[in-house]
Amino acid sequence: MSTSTLSFTTLMPSFVPAESALPTSALAARKDARAMEQEQSRREDEELVARAQTGDVAAFDSLIVKYSPRLYALVYHMTSNHEDTNDILQDVWGKAYRNIGGFRGKSQFYTWTHSIAANTTLNFLKKRGRRRTISLDDVDNGIANDKEFTELTAASTPVRDTDLGELQKKINEAMMKLSPDHRAVVTMFDIQGMAHADIAKILGTSEGTVRSRLFYAHKQLQAWLSEFAPISAA
Repeated sequence: MSTSTLSFTTLMPSFVPAESALPTSALAARKDARAMEQEQSRREDEELVARAQTGDVAAFDSLIVKYSPRLYALVYHMTSNHEDTNDILQDVWGKAYRNIGGFRGKSQFYTWTHSIAANTTLNFLKKRGRRRTISLDDVDNGIANDKEFTELTAASTPVRDTDLGELQKKINEAMMKLSPDHRAVVTMFDIQGMAHADIAKILGTSEGTVRSRLFYAHKQLQAWLSEFAPISAA
């Protein structure tokens, strides 16, 4: 009997990016359009931040409106609780407002706020002590030299425009079984489509550590959601 490799996207087929079926020319055009949008967004942020640093509350409110949806998604997928998410976001924006004067633009405002949100949420979850966690040092060091990890992570694809559908509840339950640190990288990579380098900057760690945590988290999620895997033909 033949067997198929169980992957995160196999468990959740609706997660596969639709653009994977686009021709090369269309993909290139979309990539260029995104790059232009990102550059325009970066310049807009620079202007708003500069105004906010002079005390322009309206400018800071514009930043809140722009980034709150993504920050809310990040925090909610880590907490699975709307009330906790709202409380954490208030704390996040409060920290950002108090420290906006010290923001020097060494990273993008997007990265800076995501770093505040991710670390605030991680601290919240760890203080709550909702679950017993495995030592991240042991996991990271053990996976780093794993042959399967080396082969598979090179081909990892970010997941965008997530539609959880009927699996939403089960996926949320599986996500809550992960440690806060592993939940964070899965949320940023698989749900928000961030690059390994961006996640590493946000969490203040190395890309290798991000990859190893993703690998471990994916293996755990695959095991917990294996009932949804397709049965291969004999």
